[in-house]
Amino acid sequence: MSFLNSLVLDNGVQYIKDHGNRLHICSSEPADYAATLTASLGTKDTPTISVPGARTPSGRKVTVSAITDGAVSANGNGSHWALVDTVNSRLLAAKALDAVLACNNGDTWTLPAFDIGIPGPA
Repeated sequence: MSFLNSLVLDNGVQYIKDHGNRLHICSSEPADYAATLTASLGTKDTPTISVPGARTPSGRKVTVSAITDGAVSANGNGSHWALVDTVNSRLLAAKALDAVLACNNGDTWTLPAFDIGIPGPA
């Protein structure tokens, strides 16, 4: 049987909580920080990220609260979100959106709350 202490898992998601300071809506899935900036259609600074908690069925997670006031800075179709650490120029996490988000420069964008997690050992 495999085992990982919750402290090991928490440190991974705790880094996201401590350093994830800008959420981007992107026109494609970015592979790194530079690609995030290139694909970005809009941002939300300092998104609210929860403390680490239990993930179902195992592991740990943080929850990014719903976004209601993201700023659109370019026209296009958003297909992914990307959470970055602007201080260290790092892409921390990215994922496809459930549905394409039409973005028009100057508008605002919204996104429901979502989890970022690390599964427990198999």
